[in-house]
Amino acid sequence: MSNVQAAASSPARDTASSPVAAPQANAWVAVFTIALTAAVFCTTEFLPVGILRYISAGLGVSEGTAGYMVTAPGLLAAIAAPFLTVAIKNLDRRFVLWVLSALLMVSNLVDMLAPNFAVLIAGRVLFGIGLGGFWAIGAGLGGRLVEAKFAARATSIIFAGVSIGMLIGGPAGALLGDLVGWRPAFGVSLLLSAFALVLQFIFLPPLHVKQSVAARDLLGIWRTANGKVGLIAMFLILSGQFATYTYVTPFLAQVSGFDGKAISSILLGYTAIGLLGNFAGGAGAGRNVKTTFLLTILFVLLPLLLLPTLGHSKVWAVALLAVWGLAYGAMPVALQVWMAKAATDVPEGGMALFVANFQISIALGSLAGGLIIDMSGIAGAMYFGAGIAALSALLLVALGKKPA
Repeated sequence: MSNVQAAASSPARDTASSPVAAPQANAWVAVFTIALTAAVFCTTEFLPVGILRYISAGLGVSEGTAGYMVTAPGLLAAIAAPFLTVAIKNLDRRFVLWVLSALLMVSNLVDMLAPNFAVLIAGRVLFGIGLGGFWAIGAGLGGRLVEAKFAARATSIIFAGVSIGMLIGGPAGALLGDLVGWRPAFGVSLLLSAFALVLQFIFLPPLHVKQSVAARDLLGIWRTANGKVGLIAMFLILSGQFATYTYVTPFLAQVSGFDGKAISSILLGYTAIGLLGNFAGGAGAGRNVKTTFLLTILFVLLPLLLLPTLGHSKVWAVALLAVWGLAYGAMPVALQVWMAKAATDVPEGGMALFVANFQISIALGSLAGGLIIDMSGIAGAMYFGAGIAALSALLLVALGKKPA
């Protein structure tokens, strides 16, 4: 990922903390350990997208209800991010990461063995707590692990893990669900989370902080005009994204007529082009972040608007998914750059609000999509997503000012 994205992530660094004095080689191993943990967290978050229809059939719930697997952790993460950021005070961040990663392991174990949907949701609730804490704390550790001149590179590596996890969760779930079923999919995630925790024990140095985050720091981004616009536009477009993407595998199966293997391949393609969009978004945001952010919104809106009518054609479905994947891959970078330029002086608490908003958007979007699907079908959810994406674009055009 680009250094633009890394610079955007700098508000997440611990206030008044100093880099860890560690040999440079060991420091980079620690950075990659955090990046791997980020990838496992985000893969687990979006794993249900690929296995949703298998869980729906296996546990006897509707596909809309099964979407609560995305809603529940999103809501808990939104609460956990600001709460844990304040509650952990001056605790060694290494110890906090151990606890959060252990919670990730427990959640995957619970979901792998869940006898019914209620227990499955309980496991996802545990996961949401760990996810919110990790986003608020772990994402800003790159600059603490290496020398200051390498901080941007270290942070970009960690955010590459975040982006990769977000993009591969659905395809990995679809592939595993088709080959071995949904329970082994959680089993694979359990093994990966255990591996990440072992690496943390071995390679992470102590991560002490000198100043804790106060509750008043949480509203840092909201206090700026562009921060408000960015948070609201972000809420709208991400709600539209997850009101629809959460249910993309049933759409491809029921409307486009693809089988399980084809769906996993399509989602892997969505992942690959999304990674390309990630780099393109970084380059574009470095030149003009408002235009880049607006284009990502519009190129998510377009597929959502056209898929209900053109998605019956397999060729059109694949083409529109490619546009969608490219746009969504670029969006997190544009969002981070926008927020960094909107509030350059906010401390770690400002990132907690960003994380909370991101997770609320995922949760409420997937919830709304599930309710609409149960009432009026998948096409209704697509049109809903397109509508609120359009509102996001209009807000950005009307009220967003080009950052300096």
